[in-house]
Amino acid sequence: MILLGLNIDHCATVRQARYRQADATTGGAVEPDPVTFALLGERAGADGITVHLREDRRHIQERDVWRLREGIATRLNLEMACTPAMTEFALKLKPDTVCLVPENRQEISTEGGLDVVGRRKPVRACVDAMNAAGIKTSLFIDPDEAQIELAAKLGAPLVELHTGAYANAYFGSRREREFQRLRLGCVRAHELGLTVNAGHGINYVNIAEVRTLPHLYELNIGHSIVSRALFTGVEEAVREMKARMVP
Repeated sequence: MILLGLNIDHCATVRQARYRQADATTGGAVEPDPVTFALLGERAGADGITVHLREDRRHIQERDVWRLREGIATRLNLEMACTPAMTEFALKLKPDTVCLVPENRQEISTEGGLDVVGRRKPVRACVDAMNAAGIKTSLFIDPDEAQIELAAKLGAPLVELHTGAYANAYFGSRREREFQRLRLGCVRAHELGLTVNAGHGINYVNIAEVRTLPHLYELNIGHSIVSRALFTGVEEAVREMKARMVP
């Protein structure tokens, strides 16, 4: 079985669209609550909760993350930039895993994988700090051999392969090429002893093909589930995705 990591960032995006200036992140008129979304998702079968605490705090806030750490029953995966400030925060929070991702203030969501080759020194420092604290580190990378091999050399036990290029090409001529890149990336990561996760742009349609990728341990899915939940409710949206993930 492939595990489902439920990313709740865009539940917080809806909240921040109206209550960005509110003194609290929940209670009173402030809604929706991403922590409640996470708890409902867990009840429906989500195997872990993923949040991205961005430098500009555009959606998830620090209080959300601390409430999740205290309240959820599954695993907490913290997506974060590879910076000293975020490293310090993660060491205090002690999530089950961290996933190092690139950040661009102009992007709506994380676009493209972390350049481990180009940022080898700060990535190594962060991985070393997490390993010393007993926190598993995943590197969110494109399915490129050089990035995958260096991830293994730096001691990260997990990689999350960026599926965005494939998702964007799904209805176009590059779909098969991008899918084969992912397949080869999964195989190479597995050969190097890495646990293989994947995420970005996975939805209720392309999951039928994504789930056939070899050696997948977990898929992190957010936007599509949050969108479906508007029509079906959180629990049904999670249950349906879980059902579609079964090979």
